[in-house]
Amino acid sequence: MKRTILLLSAVALLGGGCARRGSTATFLQKAFILNVSAQFRGYGPATPGAKELADEIFAEWERISGEFSYSDAYSLTSLVNKKAAKDWVPVTDEFLRLLQSALEYSRLTDGAFDITFAPLWPLWKEAAASKRLPAHEDIKKALQGIGSKYVEVDAAGKRVRFTRPVQINLGGLLRGYCFERAYQILKERAPAYPVQLRLGGNMLVYGRRPWKYRVQHPLERGKVMGLMGFEDGIVISSSGRDMFVEIEGKLYSHILDLRTGYPIKDFSALTIYYPGIDNGDLLASAALSVLGREKAFALLAKTTGTAAVWVDGEGRASLFFNDASKARWENGRSWLDRLLNR
Repeated sequence: MKRTILLLSAVALLGGGCARRGSTATFLQKAFILNVSAQFRGYGPATPGAKELADEIFAEWERISGEFSYSDAYSLTSLVNKKAAKDWVPVTDEFLRLLQSALEYSRLTDGAFDITFAPLWPLWKEAAASKRLPAHEDIKKALQGIGSKYVEVDAAGKRVRFTRPVQINLGGLLRGYCFERAYQILKERAPAYPVQLRLGGNMLVYGRRPWKYRVQHPLERGKVMGLMGFEDGIVISSSGRDMFVEIEGKLYSHILDLRTGYPIKDFSALTIYYPGIDNGDLLASAALSVLGREKAFALLAKTTGTAAVWVDGEGRASLFFNDASKARWENGRSWLDRLLNR
């Protein structure tokens, strides 16, 4: 099954950097989509049609945001959540593929990642506001209403039902799916200049140039751990300083392990480089995060050309580079960071 890049809707995304050598973008368009900053950058002496291309990609991202929204009362997700516990609900091919990808991630992580996490989210939202941990009994009770095993899919009939009342939230898949759709649009339009797309801290590039992604230290604001350099590909990441939650004097990741109901332990950030998006074998950074460093690196080793940076709970970085990876790692700050003393 083709895997879709997956990022939990609650996951914070590491800040990154665009290409620094040669020139800056000659065309830039920004938007705010899926609760994060979206950017389209075109590079080169001329960027014909860049405005129209950016408009098309952002419009597609807005469509995805609305059509699969958990909170929009008129979205297909909301329709399924309202009716699937009572009867089969017809869905589109697009919805079905996203749902099947989510169920595959649940299988891959032995339930640590699960799109039926809705009962837990209010507990941790309140904990973040009150600075007090949820009661263990409340978490235990919430876990009883969670489980992808209760989501039944009839692929041939293109329909879904729940074998017991649950709620699904596909938000974790949508940012990755936006990149998938954007790449298809870029291939169809084939701009004659390099393009960089950003959605939060994730970066997709089209066209070869010396791209660089700045990996910020998740625990020390303004500190750069290093630069990931590459000529083409995609970078995805999970967690980051701005999305940590301090409860009772301790920092917690807001990526939850759905097997326990608590935030994952000894984790600060995971940044992954993939050489492309065509092969459909992209593993989600959020799903890999809940597996732990060793299992995450082991799975990445099976995908040609990958590289990754894992930062543990104490801020210590571990690097992984597949033997065939063309990505490069540079420690410390870039020349521009040093020049600007940041």
